[in-house]
Amino acid sequence: MNQTLKQSWQSVWIHALVWVFVIFSIYPILQIIGISLRPGDQLYSTSLSLIPDNWTAEAYKIIIFEKPFPLWLRNSLLVSLSTALIGVSLASLGGYALSRFKFLGRGVALQGIMMTQMFPATMLLLPLYVLMRKFHLVDTLAGVVVAYVATALPFCIWTMKGYYDTIPVDLEEAALIDGAGRLTAFYKITLPLSAPALVITALFSFMTGWSEFIVARVMLPSSELATLPLGLESLASTYQTEWANYAAGSVLVCIPVVVLFLLLSKFLVSGLTLGGVKG
Repeated sequence: MNQTLKQSWQSVWIHALVWVFVIFSIYPILQIIGISLRPGDQLYSTSLSLIPDNWTAEAYKIIIFEKPFPLWLRNSLLVSLSTALIGVSLASLGGYALSRFKFLGRGVALQGIMMTQMFPATMLLLPLYVLMRKFHLVDTLAGVVVAYVATALPFCIWTMKGYYDTIPVDLEEAALIDGAGRLTAFYKITLPLSAPALVITALFSFMTGWSEFIVARVMLPSSELATLPLGLESLASTYQTEWANYAAGSVLVCIPVVVLFLLLSKFLVSGLTLGGVKG
């Protein structure tokens, strides 16, 4: 009886602690939504209500129809989708090579990939800019895509390699015995089985291009090439900040990412857990 009561109290405390963290995480989001519904440039309010009494959706109308939000959205989609496509393509092949083949320098390559995760992307900003300038890719969306792929690729390769390690080699060997080539066995057997890891790789690459600000700020000085983070940053000036419009834009930027996470949630759990079993 005492043991059962003790377990019940432990369960209550655990659930209470989880709810505290949930509220702590959700409250800033609700505040942003509340600010987006306030009129004008009002940031602070004495009311404790998350939804203001005189709420209005004017900020959403302004950000969509009066600001170049569609242009920012188009640029971000081009950059993010290109980064995801190239990242998945290169990571799936690179991870497979590191997982299935034994070659000279394999261990050094794995250690190098792991070490690159220790350094922030801002440390690579100067050499990236110099390199892109030599190839005339500064102030182009292609240059930003190259920079984002270079930043996201080490994590993606390591994720794919770890997941490939969980797939039995016997499946590929059976296909090879039946007459299939190495590439055929890879594309028809190994790649479909690694769908959760591919989703993780694609989502991480997409998020790299969708939400990154510093690299884009340096590489894209032209306003017509601005991505969503750069476009939202332009709403803040020295003397005035369009807080309602800024908050409305932030909410709109988050919606596609939330939808993606909800749609791909079943792949995310298995991809993050199975990919770390070996390697």
